[in-house]
Amino acid sequence: MPRARVDLERLVAIPSVSFAGFDAAHVEASAAVTAELLRGAGLPDVRIVRAGGRPAVIGRRPAPEGAPTVLLYAHHDVQPAGDPGLWDCDPFTAIERDGRLFGRGAADDKAGILAHVTALRALGDRLPVGVVVFVEGEEEYGSRTLPQLLAENGAILEADVIIIADSQNWDIGVPAVTTSLRGTVNLIVDVCTSERAVHSGMFGGPVPDALTSLVRLLGTLHDEKGDVAVAGLEATAAADGVSGPESGRTGTISRVNYPEDRLRREAGLMAGVELIGTGSIAERLWAKPAISVLGIDAPRTNAAPNALIPSARAKIGVRFAPCDSIEAVHSAVRAHLEHHVPWGAQLTVELEHDGAPCMLDSSGPAHATARAALRDAWDGAEPVEIGVGGSIPFIAAFRSIFPRAEVIVTGVEDPECSAHGPNESLHLGEFTRACYAEALLLSRLGDLPSTQ
Repeated sequence: MPRARVDLERLVAIPSVSFAGFDAAHVEASAAVTAELLRGAGLPDVRIVRAGGRPAVIGRRPAPEGAPTVLLYAHHDVQPAGDPGLWDCDPFTAIERDGRLFGRGAADDKAGILAHVTALRALGDRLPVGVVVFVEGEEEYGSRTLPQLLAENGAILEADVIIIADSQNWDIGVPAVTTSLRGTVNLIVDVCTSERAVHSGMFGGPVPDALTSLVRLLGTLHDEKGDVAVAGLEATAAADGVSGPESGRTGTISRVNYPEDRLRREAGLMAGVELIGTGSIAERLWAKPAISVLGIDAPRTNAAPNALIPSARAKIGVRFAPCDSIEAVHSAVRAHLEHHVPWGAQLTVELEHDGAPCMLDSSGPAHATARAALRDAWDGAEPVEIGVGGSIPFIAAFRSIFPRAEVIVTGVEDPECSAHGPNESLHLGEFTRACYAEALLLSRLGDLPSTQ
């Protein structure tokens, strides 16, 4: 673990933001360090690959005769740090405080890389299974070139079991296996009302400005209770999003109690701010659609003239139920915006990126082995099966190519890690347990037969 800590801090120091407009050299650097770590963990075949986008890293070690092959997934790119003034430290300098390691990517998902590397180091030549490690380089940017990467490298990625270290545990001291994930569609919405900015006193009143028009349009996305008001978006039929045609252990999530005070604490809600939407908290987070306004391009208040704004832009993020589809969601939201755009304003809607949802069958032998490994690593604590409101596009893409592989979604995050936000952090004690659990899991999967 001390070596894992040093290597994790080294990765955190690389600002590997995969978004357009950021220096792509940093993503190249994190791919190079990841490849170096995989070689040092005993993988003889390590390569950096790309399909016109950011680099991914693939490392391989063949399976012993008759043994299964396990694919280990993580990603080395990170979210932008955002406003540095909201951080208590440099986002790209790992700092330990109160048993947590702070830094962008410390939890999401560079710790996932080190969980794989550390488990492989721990087992060394005793590894009883074949291993393929796939570390993506643009997961945070929507995995745009992932389908092409899989098409070009599918032969070397084929596996019996897939372990995805990019989710979270239920709580500190309570491990979890993720069995459902919502999908995502991000849209850029442009509203134009005039050819140029004009004096707000001379023309304000009869002439609509674009920013007011945009705000009015965005306000139609939710009803008075805060539920999504877009017709055509589905909610997963089960009470809390776990049962369905692919779910082998129906109803598990519906037994999870997600108290309001815990949600408020984890989300950092201000006193007096009400929760929005209807249904249980687990249902709203995991099984129902959600729409958020992620950003607006408009004049800053300290530089805004007294003029009517001719055009305005917003980025909206849609998280949709595991039973819905990208195509249906995109079409429904676009139709809603076109129907509700006010005062005849010109509207343009562009797709920024998307990611498919999934529901996973947790009844297979690899899941049973994973639950036992988690239980042992967490000193007997029973693993919880949960849903996640986010999405991991890799899962759906890989399942379409290798439908027989059993997919297990675990993670190193906890409810306090603040992934994607300021002061992202990793609980070092839970990280140790996650590494131990993966080493146990790999050591035990050798007892399963290969299905390939």
